Amino acid sequence: MRVYVESVGCRLNQSEIETLARQFRALGHELVHEAAEADLCVVNTCAVTGEAARSSRNLIRRLHRASPQAEIVATGCYAHLAPQRVGALEGVGRVVNNEDKERLVALVTGADVPAELYEREPLMREFFPGALGRTRAFVKVQDGCNNRCTFCVTTLARGRARSRPQTEIVQEIRALVAQGYREVVLTGVNLSSYGHDWKDRQGLAKLVGAILAETDVPRLRLSSLEPWNLSAEFFALWENPRLCRHLHLPLQSGCDATLRRMARRSSRAEFRALVEAARARIPDVAISTDIIVGFPGESDAEFEESYAFAREMDFMKLHVFRYSPREGTVAARLPDRVTVEVAKARSARMLALSEEGARRYHARFLGREVNVLWEQVSGASEAGFHNVGLTDTYIRVEMDAPRALTNQIERVRLVGLTERGMRAVALTERAGAT
Repeated sequence: MRVYVESVGCRLNQSEIETLARQFRALGHELVHEAAEADLCVVNTCAVTGEAARSSRNLIRRLHRASPQAEIVATGCYAHLAPQRVGALEGVGRVVNNEDKERLVALVTGADVPAELYEREPLMREFFPGALGRTRAFVKVQDGCNNRCTFCVTTLARGRARSRPQTEIVQEIRALVAQGYREVVLTGVNLSSYGHDWKDRQGLAKLVGAILAETDVPRLRLSSLEPWNLSAEFFALWENPRLCRHLHLPLQSGCDATLRRMARRSSRAEFRALVEAARARIPDVAISTDIIVGFPGESDAEFEESYAFAREMDFMKLHVFRYSPREGTVAARLPDRVTVEVAKARSARMLALSEEGARRYHARFLGREVNVLWEQVSGASEAGFHNVGLTDTYIRVEMDAPRALTNQIERVRLVGLTERGMRAVALTERAGAT
């Protein structure tokens, strides 16, 4: 059977769809690059915002147009929360909820996934770096969340927090390194709560320490970390240079009154102290965050307070979301809705602040030597190949070179700012020029 897979949304969804693809391949099915070639299309949907739900529906419609003969299997958060609506979309033959997602391949094929899946992964390298464009592997280490943020639909879709065994995660990462991946990104719905379901408050720190000690992964990156589960001591882990110096700490609002209505478990003062601790322990750490604008009851004064705090924190990047009411959440029932026009204006101001922060952060690296993991070739030029990659601090770097550098970590010099990141030259080129 020819199988096409695609995902909408977060890194956790990406990790899950990659795992499903590996399972199909392990059973002997062919993974294809285009939906038009497929007998089966698997879509991992998202519901975090109304726009994500629309994107999920539009993706399903697009896949059906591309391959009318293919059965579409929909899974993920939107499929879990709206199974009837998703199931009614043309082309959808099966909806698999999040509780059954790990068994999706077995449910669809009627065959059990082999236990030795990860031992067979080195045979599959020709698919993933090309078809999914990855030199980084996303590894799911936990699922679900016990928090009850009033705006969030994820808990409804994902259930309570559940952590994967540490030994299983280490085994998976060893196999991915053997396959050739140069960076692993740990993902989860609430990553910083890893191990809390076992009453281990230091679970994530222990997991990171074990991965660094028991695998040879060149770079380890952590995805989004809820700030209230972290301590200042956690940042001592970054004494190991293989741990990427990028922290994504979701703030959601810089106003304490708004945070209380959101039922967030951190205040401005606590968040500020955490950021200061991280910057004190991790040189040049890049800190990004999430901000919601237009939350019910957000007055002009509350927004200005949130904006001022975001400016004070000097984030490298802001992921800005206009509040989107999600059915079943507490916030969807709150009064004092903010108009679309006001929310758009606030979003524009936050996005402009994000661009300012990115330019300031990038500028501090001008003239410096850094290591870049080259992820893809985006085109050609007179100089050869236009390579694009990431520093460990999550700066997007572009460099022209006589050859494709994909999946290599190379030391370069950053010499200029671009619209999306920075421009680099090879050290040998720089030396020759001088």
